[in-house]
Amino acid sequence: MDQLIEELKKEIIEVLNLEDKKPEDIDENAPLFGGETGLDSIDALELIVMMEKNYGIKLQNAAEGKEIFKSVRTMAEYIKEHRTK
Repeated sequence: MDQLIEELKKEIIEVLNLEDKKPEDIDENAPLFGGETGLDSIDALELIVMMEKNYGIKLQNAAEGKEIFKSVRTMAEYIKEHRTK
């Protein structure tokens, strides 16, 4: 699980062009939205595309995404349970 969390941190930085962040700057338990990362709804769409492309996960509705994107850890847990790639 720790390896997946580190992988996600790197992917988030790359996909969202967070050039001033390093993986160790992102707390895996901190809120992704409304927290120190300052992500918004456009960023959520980028993360959804990344999850589909890299892990074969298709989200069914926005409410589901809200739960999944609470933190890097919740993303990792969801991916671990639902990945097809």
